[in-house]
Amino acid sequence: MGKIHHECELERHIVEQLAAAGWLVGASEAYDAARALYPEDVIGWLRESQPEAWEKLERQNGAGTEAAVLDRLVKALDSKDGGTLEVLRWGFAIAGAGRLAMSQPVPEDERNATVEARYRANRLRVVPQLRYALDNENAIDLVFFINGLPVATVELKTDFTQSVEAAMLQYRQDRNPKNAQSGRKEPLLSFRHGAVVHFALSDSDIRMATRLDGEATVFLPFNQGQDGAAGNPPNPAGYPVSYFWETILAIFAQPLEKVKLAKRRSFLLWYRHSAPPYPELAYRAT
Repeated sequence: MGKIHHECELERHIVEQLAAAGWLVGASEAYDAARALYPEDVIGWLRESQPEAWEKLERQNGAGTEAAVLDRLVKALDSKDGGTLEVLRWGFAIAGAGRLAMSQPVPEDERNATVEARYRANRLRVVPQLRYALDNENAIDLVFFINGLPVATVELKTDFTQSVEAAMLQYRQDRNPKNAQSGRKEPLLSFRHGAVVHFALSDSDIRMATRLDGEATVFLPFNQGQDGAAGNPPNPAGYPVSYFWETILAIFAQPLEKVKLAKRRSFLLWYRHSAPPYPELAYRAT
């Protein structure tokens, strides 16, 4: 009971802090596990940010507009040159409306009212205890979305009862991208289609992986460092890992980048948080 209580308290605290910062708080029941999307936000983003394109789609598809858009988005995520990262950066094409944007970065010029309005239409959402699995009731502690696309998952532990090692073990043993019984892929955990990064988080330590691969999953530290040593310094005002939701998630949509090396190996990169002004890069080769 104590373990559950402490983890629930940390989860509650993170969700409350994000809600106070403007994040939407979602429910697992509103999540589409088969598509690995939060449909309300996909549709809401497109309607608000690109109303003319949405009107064209409605004239063409009528009552089936939402399903047509979601199905086309899934095809873009699954395509050879697609994936969550690519769709967030470049959008996706759909017949009758051209290319639809799926995010808007910070405008370089605030005088552009159209771009500013689209930026403000971005929907950041956290869903606690998200039931992601197609064949069982497995749930992940926290999942983060940008405009309905999943970008990160978090498994929480607390140092009162378990270390961050237990969260990494949970990912390796219980969060397989392919269901062991049915053999079906779990869309949320699938590389490229699903979440971009997975965090194992305790109240003092954070590790990250960009590809789940059972026992072969590689985790890298995502800590600030402590006077040249590993870990995080004490935080008299709260959790040592509070920078994760106070700083990292505040710029959540910005530090994603994909590059190709030697035209044959692609690397998915995520900024590793460290003392400014020299952020490191953590990577997982694919």
